[in-house]
Amino acid sequence: MPVTSQRPIEIRALAGARAFPPLVLVMFHFSEGHGYRNFWPLDLVAARGYLWVEFFFCLSGFILTHVYGARLAQIFTPSGYGAFLKARLTRLYPLHVFMLLMVLLTAIVTRALAQIGHYTSIFDLAYHTVITPWSLALNLLLVQAWNTLPSLTWNGVAWFVSVELALCLLFPLLLWLANGRVWRGPVLIAAGVAGLVALDLTAGARVGLDITFHNGVLRGLSDFTAGVGMAVLYRQMKPRDTLPDWAHSLIQLAVVGALFYAIYNTGWSHTRLDIWTVLPMMALVLALSFDRGIVAGALKMKLPQLLGGWSYAIYIGQTFMLLIIRVFEQRIYPPPMTPVLGTTFISLSWWLEPLLLVIACIGWGALIANVIEHPAAAWVKRRFNRSAGT
Repeated sequence: MPVTSQRPIEIRALAGARAFPPLVLVMFHFSEGHGYRNFWPLDLVAARGYLWVEFFFCLSGFILTHVYGARLAQIFTPSGYGAFLKARLTRLYPLHVFMLLMVLLTAIVTRALAQIGHYTSIFDLAYHTVITPWSLALNLLLVQAWNTLPSLTWNGVAWFVSVELALCLLFPLLLWLANGRVWRGPVLIAAGVAGLVALDLTAGARVGLDITFHNGVLRGLSDFTAGVGMAVLYRQMKPRDTLPDWAHSLIQLAVVGALFYAIYNTGWSHTRLDIWTVLPMMALVLALSFDRGIVAGALKMKLPQLLGGWSYAIYIGQTFMLLIIRVFEQRIYPPPMTPVLGTTFISLSWWLEPLLLVIACIGWGALIANVIEHPAAAWVKRRFNRSAGT
């Protein structure tokens, strides 16, 4: 691939595809901590929420290869590699640090109030968030998911960010492997899938592919490698794409159909059957990459595009809202059987609570994306360009 400064075209369908997986992840984390809703069409989707991480790692490998594929020579120079890492950390790190501070602030406030009120803070109850000085240091260094800790800590979902850093450090090697003939694409995809299968078979009972603080890097690397391979195929296929829109629609609908079939027909989550849900999830990346077809068209609409722009903030910010729910349940909610609006509080909140949580996570994600994530990225970019020009 020749070196060029031309920026690759944005694939808007993939930008929109980031919109809804974080919301499913929110429902997964809520349901695991507060119970499923006894409505199987929703419960089965929520119970597989953790597998959407596979989609994001695969998408990350695809997009980075799509963007940097023509800059292989540059990224193998100290300045090019440094610029790449700086761009990625600018995207990931400000919100990560902000959420660490939010968890720390929540711990300080709830413990202070608990001491005044003579009760136990949520951070000192069973299943509390693990917060220690050592784990804080590892979180600040973004190495908390490199098999360095025995559990999730602080903002637990940030294990994903830790793995992303590891993948960014390894990216030049994977980009080099992707540079060449088209056969490299299927080989990389096969290698990634083989890695996932191996993890799925060896993770142990009731784990499946819900692998985070331990071997999370291997999980992310497998997904990411498959995404890199898909980008190789896309690079070769896109200029030769003569399929009509209806053919792209059929392919996309078939992949979506296979995904829902796997979700609803492979039993409950956290089993070795997880791999059957993951395969169509990852296939969606390549199916949508041509930016044509009925599913791609739907994802290019305003709402998915807007939510896609907030997706990282919604994902990384959800822990704060989940902590607030625990505080409300402990100190604010009335007893479950309290009469409310002609019914009981437990009946009223059964569906209202998760619905309000999703809405709150969207609002919170939009706020921190627009106040912290995007301004921080713009500020660093201005500083970087100013330094490069001097």
